[in-house]
Amino acid sequence: MRSRGSASCVLAAALSLGAIACVPRAPRTPVGARAGRTAGVADRPSPRTDQNSLIAHAELGEKAKTGRIDVYFVGDSITRRWGALDYPELLANWTSNFFGWNAANFGWGADRIQHILWRLENGELDGVRPKVIVVLAGTNNVGAQPVGDETIADVTRGLVALVEVCKRRAPGATIVLTAIFPRNDNMALVDEIDRINGNLARLADGRTIRFLDVNDKLADKEGKLFDGVSDDQLHPTVKGYQIWADGLKPIFTELLGRPAAIDLAPPPTGDPSARGRGTDSDAVDRETLHAMQSDWSRPVRRTRVEHALQTTDGSTNPPLTAVPSLAIRLGS
Repeated sequence: MRSRGSASCVLAAALSLGAIACVPRAPRTPVGARAGRTAGVADRPSPRTDQNSLIAHAELGEKAKTGRIDVYFVGDSITRRWGALDYPELLANWTSNFFGWNAANFGWGADRIQHILWRLENGELDGVRPKVIVVLAGTNNVGAQPVGDETIADVTRGLVALVEVCKRRAPGATIVLTAIFPRNDNMALVDEIDRINGNLARLADGRTIRFLDVNDKLADKEGKLFDGVSDDQLHPTVKGYQIWADGLKPIFTELLGRPAAIDLAPPPTGDPSARGRGTDSDAVDRETLHAMQSDWSRPVRRTRVEHALQTTDGSTNPPLTAVPSLAIRLGS
């Protein structure tokens, strides 16, 4: 385990968004390999090679080519679920908060920072010119057990690399770097997450890089999550996501103005493996759906409904997919 002095060296370099060379790197991970909890890999783009992730990557690449994207969300499952067809309750919350700002979700479950880097370098940000990029990543690199300075340095270095990629590929965007959310699957991780977030706060310049920390509204001073913000001690509920939204919306309003009456973002996507698993008990309440459909004569309402229900091929009123009954920790 490295000393605190070594972690400080990483931070000093990170603050300038330059090359971080003061911490020795682990051997380079082979292309296509799934990187584990090995030090020194978070800032090196690495693809996911499972079939479901490959399909999702292709779909997200196509999504990047459609519609208009002013707000680009990127991250892991915590980001993904908010705007996903397979989590209709969360998608409804996403739409109610961000409709009119042309927001699109490019999160993918179980991704570590190195996987997000690879996706952004391989098509998912090509040709997109967002005005705002919202980043929430790193909890999967932290893992399930505390390691200490080595992990803190690696995650910090990875997030610096992620900011650099966003700035290079979307130079006109303001980056909103979100603090890693507290989690209670292992309370021993609280200190590591707090120290990483302290490093991230120092990356912000208050202009092109903003740091958003809503953790004091998600958990108490000891890191214990407040009632109702998570069902599995890791992923937010609607209540948890609303706290994040309440932190983001003033920034969006400042940078983009008030949301428009229509939304031009590409339609939402979902987990390819979730298709066809739906049951009526897991689907959107059909009485509510029919009530919304009956009011399509109103332009704004019509656009909201179509936006929430569009499939990846642009059609509306699709078969409704299920919310998976059991969340897989650090998963989709």
